[in-house]
Amino acid sequence: MNALKSIAISIGIMTLVSCGSTSTVDKATSRNGERPDPATISQQMDTNEDGKLSKDEVQGPLKNDFDKSDTDSDGFLSLEELKNAPVPERPVRGSGQGGRLNGGR
Repeated sequence: MNALKSIAISIGIMTLVSCGSTSTVDKATSRNGERPDPATISQQMDTNEDGKLSKDEVQGPLKNDFDKSDTDSDGFLSLEELKNAPVPERPVRGSGQGGRLNGGR
């Protein structure tokens, strides 16, 4: 009986954690064309909580543009650097190229 109770509690906790993390990520990765909030991005990606982001901590387009965003070349992104980071270019949907850049070449 105790084993069944432990399994049920574990499943419940995993469900809550996964639901919470999904909603948090959605706040940082705006898909409606608006720039995500730099403070929210920093808070979510700063896994070691040192107040700055290393290249190992960042994800997505920010990781690809890390060197451009790291204006003082210290290997970290500060909140100020996040605020001034370039907005990544996204391919235009429905351009008739099947989602590929350069005409699919």
